[in-house]
Amino acid sequence: MIAPVICTIAALLLPVQAPRAQADTIFIEVGSPQLDASFFKPHAARVRIYNGQGVQTAEWDNELTLGDSAGRRVMRWITTGRPVASNPGRPLQRLFQTFDLVTLAPLGYVASSNTGVYVQLKIDGKKVTGIRRPGPTAPVQDVNVELDAPGFMMGASDLVPVAAGLKTGTVLVAPLWAPNMTSSERRVFVVLADTTVMVEGKPQRARKVDERKRGDKSLVASWYLLMDDPYMVYGEVPLSDGTVQRMTEVPIPR
Repeated sequence: MIAPVICTIAALLLPVQAPRAQADTIFIEVGSPQLDASFFKPHAARVRIYNGQGVQTAEWDNELTLGDSAGRRVMRWITTGRPVASNPGRPLQRLFQTFDLVTLAPLGYVASSNTGVYVQLKIDGKKVTGIRRPGPTAPVQDVNVELDAPGFMMGASDLVPVAAGLKTGTVLVAPLWAPNMTSSERRVFVVLADTTVMVEGKPQRARKVDERKRGDKSLVASWYLLMDDPYMVYGEVPLSDGTVQRMTEVPIPR
């Protein structure tokens, strides 16, 4: 049988293909040892939001301070809305969020708006308690919710891959939660390669991370992240009309 021998020799002469790299998938829960945000530094930064036509529609300042709460190391984020000339009717909010410094576990959430809306919550694992006032003349409502699983704060989802180390090729699956939700939602973060983006007219090298819904795999946002402050420098969010909302973040003096 000559043909099989020839085929075998030909096969030996073919270049050996390297095995395809497998993504390193990490399933994270609140309190997971795979996260360590203790390297985060106090800082302040300004965030600007642009709609699909490139018009600025929102702006706020983020300030991070570190502290102690009953012997527990915590990070405290203060977010202060700023007026924007092109969108004068936008509600201005002031937001206080407290997270565990190492695990990013949400501990406290207080939001107030110039519209009269007010929310004050204590988060203890799956237990969420506090008060909510939907409007300036509305009665105060008690909040007492038991989540299916503790979740990281959805409005700060970009912090999760940073605390995990931003290792290229890593896939993170993590639960997220927001104060208007009664259960957590799983999101998938895919850490991609470094790339250069324009941030307020200046080139910035950062690591791209795609955030997707786990259920339908739809893209929620693309983040451009650093392992140093301000940690998130640029983001893109696909909108339902087919356009893309952009956001930038630049350091400001404290």
